[in-house]
Amino acid sequence: MSEEFFVPKLGQTVEEVVMVGWLVEDGEKISQGQAVMEVETDKAVFPVEANAKGYIHLGPYKAGDVIPVLTVVAIIGKQDDKFEAGGSSAPAAPQADSAPEQKAAPVVSASAESVVAGEGDRVFVSPRAKKLAAETSVDVTQVTPSGYDGVRVTERDVRDYLSQLPKATPVAQRMAANVGVDLRGLEGSGPGGRIVKQDVARAAQPTAPIAQPLPVADVVERIPLKGVRAIIADRMAASVHTTARVTLVMEVDATEFVAARERIKAKVSKDWGFAPGYNDLLAKVVAVALRQFPYMNARFAPDAIEILGHVNIGMAVDTERGLIVPVVKDADKKNLRQFGEDFRRMVDGARSGRSMPDDLSGGTFTITNLGMYDVDAFTPVINLPEAAILGVGRIAPKAVPHGNEIVIRQMWTLSLVFDHRLVDGAPAARFLQMIKTLIEDPALFIMYV
Repeated sequence: MSEEFFVPKLGQTVEEVVMVGWLVEDGEKISQGQAVMEVETDKAVFPVEANAKGYIHLGPYKAGDVIPVLTVVAIIGKQDDKFEAGGSSAPAAPQADSAPEQKAAPVVSASAESVVAGEGDRVFVSPRAKKLAAETSVDVTQVTPSGYDGVRVTERDVRDYLSQLPKATPVAQRMAANVGVDLRGLEGSGPGGRIVKQDVARAAQPTAPIAQPLPVADVVERIPLKGVRAIIADRMAASVHTTARVTLVMEVDATEFVAARERIKAKVSKDWGFAPGYNDLLAKVVAVALRQFPYMNARFAPDAIEILGHVNIGMAVDTERGLIVPVVKDADKKNLRQFGEDFRRMVDGARSGRSMPDDLSGGTFTITNLGMYDVDAFTPVINLPEAAILGVGRIAPKAVPHGNEIVIRQMWTLSLVFDHRLVDGAPAARFLQMIKTLIEDPALFIMYV
């Protein structure tokens, strides 16, 4: 009996891939574990290994095709088997690391025995119904009650409500909850008609009253909005639409920080095989600050703010394929050398398009630096579902007051963009202020390392 070969789930937020190409010929004999195709996500190019041995019979997919994950793209079996487009293109069972599919649901659940619905009316909820609604993110005010002559929501009412909802990916559910989109009014474009995040993003955008044609222009090139660029566009739009962004800008005297970096560089570069950079030192400073202010090391869930136990720093990297964010896990527990080695390994993988999936996932806070391009300050976009992102400008000499004199100091501008749904302005300012303190007096940094 033939085995279905499908596009695996390459991370919790990856719902589709761009096919790079086949690594084998149609009808070729292959072994289990052999790389047979390459696919591209918004982060990297990944080889996909065969899940069985035998003769592989390829489906009608070619380089450049956008393919939903879990789509069957070939079969592996006997030499005379054939791939049938109709019967062998349905999604296969999800891998163990993929999130279980749940029924789509609106935003919040009842947390008391009754909740207010509409103009002051109350809906009474049984304890079992309340528990199920919380587990499935059901807004009980949308459920038709049947208990006690139609005034109390029962567990059965919640289950009936769930059975009538369309299927949606977990990412689409969370996104819909954040932007207030009712999934019941959407048509899914994913495998089997599932609603995916792109469907929610389209529904969240305001509809223009009249579609206007683009003005006549001298277009010299058209770059299709697909693949990596389309995924980046969707994610940036989702962040802008779903977060309540606030930006704090702070100028920091980095004179002592620059001097400390030069001393460290001169002392360890030969032994370590690399020169520690400002990104390495700043990431360690930020990791310390996140431990002192854990409310910044958080993410937004549909019904809660989740404070995270690990400090995983994402460092935005510019590559030929677009912006990639390698994640250094447990950055607060690594010394400067360990952080630098991990970061450089991940940067090499990102720029060669050969990152490992684990290197690009699990971030809790992101740093993005444009200082090398002479940018003083900017407002980066939050990397969902994180609470904040730190934008880093250039270090530049400026004449500033210092003591009782006007002197030339190395000044650095930092921009903290945070989600006001998770944290207020004053707590976010205290977090940024601590980063400033540690940069301006690097000796204090040793107290926390």
